[in-house]
Amino acid sequence: MACRHSVHKDKVALIAGGGGGIGLQTALDLLKAGAQVTVIDLKPLPEALVGQEGVTFHQGDATDQSFLDGVFGDIETRHGQLDYLANCTGVLWFDRDVSFLDIDFDVWDKVFEINMKSLMMTSRGAVPLMRKAGGGAMVHISSIDALSGDGAPQDAYGAAKAALIRFSKSVAVQCAKDGIRSNCILPGGVHTPLQERWDAAPEKKEALANFVPLGRVGEAQDIANAILFLLSDKASYVTGTELVIDGGIRALP
Repeated sequence: MACRHSVHKDKVALIAGGGGGIGLQTALDLLKAGAQVTVIDLKPLPEALVGQEGVTFHQGDATDQSFLDGVFGDIETRHGQLDYLANCTGVLWFDRDVSFLDIDFDVWDKVFEINMKSLMMTSRGAVPLMRKAGGGAMVHISSIDALSGDGAPQDAYGAAKAALIRFSKSVAVQCAKDGIRSNCILPGGVHTPLQERWDAAPEKKEALANFVPLGRVGEAQDIANAILFLLSDKASYVTGTELVIDGGIRALP
C-alpha cells in the first residue's frame, strides 16, 4: 500500500506486540514505506520479518522494565530519537477472563499488566526519545469492548481497554507541548491470532460477519491502515481521540 516516497520514509518507529496480527502488519507497512522499525514481542521473530531491511527485533516481555530499558537504549544508540510508537500488545483469554463475579484475581491483574501497564511503560520510555526528535506520535490499540457491558464478558480485557482510552487522553494533554500526539484505535472483531478460535469454528466468524453492517469481519490490514494515518503528519491536528473501526457495529441501534 505504501511507496518509498511515503510520509513515513526515514522515520523511526517502535512496534510493541509486533510479532503477529495488527502489530506485524503495521511493521511491514512501515518498512515498505521506508521507516526504520524496531519490533518487540514475547514471541520469536516472525517469518515475515526475516531478511527485511530496516528492522530490528527484540524478543522479550513488554512488562519487564529492564528489557524495555535495553530496547530504548538500542533505539537511542542506533537512531538517536524515536518518531512513532504503536502499542499493539495485548491478550484476550476467553477461557480465563470471565465475569468479575467469577474471575481469578491473579488473572485480572495479569490481563491489566499486559493490556494496560505494558502500554504505559512503553509510552513513558518513548517520550524522551520523541522529545529528541522534536515531536512524535503514539497509537494505542483499545477495543469497542471498552464502550459497553456484556452478558458473557471478558471483564478484565474490557476494563483494561477502557483504562487505555483515558490514559491515551492524558498522554495527549501532558505531551502536547512537546509536539507528541496520542490516539487510540478501537477495533471491532478482527481476524488475528487473538481470534484463533474462529479457525476451529468458522461459523462463529460467519455469524459475526452477518451482524456487521459492512458484511465482513475486520482484517489486520484495516487497522494497520488507520495506524499509519494517525502516526503520520497527515494527522498532525489529531490527538487525544479515538477512532472506531468496526464495520459499523457501533452505529447499530
